[in-house]
Amino acid sequence: MLPTTFFRTISTLALLLLSQTGWAATTLVTVASDFTKPMTEIAAAFEKATGHTAKLSFGSSGKAFAQIQSGAPFEVYLSASEKYPLELEKSGFAVIDSHFVYAIGKLVLWSATPGYVDDQGKILTTGGFKHIALADPSHAPYGVVAEEVMKNLGVLDKLRPLFVQGENISQTFQFVSTGNAELGFVGLAQVIDINSGKIGNGSGWIIPDNLHSPFRQMAVLLKTGAENPAAHALVHFLKSPTALAIIEKYGFGLPK
Repeated sequence: MLPTTFFRTISTLALLLLSQTGWAATTLVTVASDFTKPMTEIAAAFEKATGHTAKLSFGSSGKAFAQIQSGAPFEVYLSASEKYPLELEKSGFAVIDSHFVYAIGKLVLWSATPGYVDDQGKILTTGGFKHIALADPSHAPYGVVAEEVMKNLGVLDKLRPLFVQGENISQTFQFVSTGNAELGFVGLAQVIDINSGKIGNGSGWIIPDNLHSPFRQMAVLLKTGAENPAAHALVHFLKSPTALAIIEKYGFGLPK
């Protein structure tokens, strides 16, 4: 069996050849808001490598899922969960068997105040705060995972009256960064210092993976992009060494 690196190299070469054919196109992409920073960088690298352009729209995965079902013209969907892409394949909105895990999400309990959140998250049980922010679990996967963490720690019912819910993980981060909530559950990519790989400011606890179910973030090629070479090229590029290096730089785990 040929090594995985061989296939990645071939894919990258194919993308470079495609960029020289003059078939430059634009693809419309809806992206989970936790992936804003890496996807913005990936889109720039994608255009440089292929000549194609990825036009990005960021928001909650659940809202994007509903928009796709209502006829939104997105061609590639990067969700923060596995649930929505698989449902879109089953319901005929996505190309069958085009789904793949592009990143493993990392959740952080974070405060903008240095020293406020301890490195083991004990503040969740000791309390002393009035508000804790999380993404709305009705449509944001990060909120679902946050509730799962609190449930496994035995504090969910105790903390529920203190919840401040963001429309998505970006709004949740805003609640905490502006002090409207003393602390909250955000994505590691939002607070990481990409040079050190550690939390860049404030204070936080990177949630251990054993406190929640696997946080696999999944992408899928939508039927609307089935004939667009830019959409296909982006799907391949997301699996390339260039994209994977960017994803890892922002604190995400890599798919295996």
